[in-house]
Amino acid sequence: MELTAKTSYAVLDLQPGVPESDIKAQYRKKSLLIHPDKTKNPLAPDAFDRLKKAYATLLDEKQRTHLDECIADARRLLIREHKYTLDSPELKTEEFKVEWRKKTVEVLLEEEARKRRQMKARMQEEGREKRKEEEEAEARKRKREAEKAWEETREERIDSWRQWQKAQQKKEESGKKKKKMKVLG
Repeated sequence: MELTAKTSYAVLDLQPGVPESDIKAQYRKKSLLIHPDKTKNPLAPDAFDRLKKAYATLLDEKQRTHLDECIADARRLLIREHKYTLDSPELKTEEFKVEWRKKTVEVLLEEEARKRRQMKARMQEEGREKRKEEEEAEARKRKREAEKAWEETREERIDSWRQWQKAQQKKEESGKKKKKMKVLG
């Protein structure tokens, strides 16, 4: 799962909405402290990987915009839930900030779950379409094979028809001969 807004901004000790130059400066400063080549701490490689992921997330304009939107949505939801106004003093308390971070994580998780449901539905639809195409291709193949088999037995059917016609003609001729031979009187 991609880093959440909480961890991306928290890892770099930044607030949402900071300029890209601040992100880069903070990354350089922190990377010098936790780079595995600069410190002997056994957890340094993991910490540095988290730092790189957070940095990459915040530098990617699309991901950063998405994170900022989720943070703003979480704030709006909390304001609505608690029926605060935009200038309520409660919005500046540390408790609100903690609750805001938790709500941001919830919003991000809900968004991720929604994306996964959409992807699953899209994959199922693609699977149905693929099966339908395969069934149609199989039906066309069966139809071609049936037509081919029909054509292969054409001579046999024609011969059978000709033999039946000859048999009918013989019956008619033998019926006529019998009538002519019959004596009247």
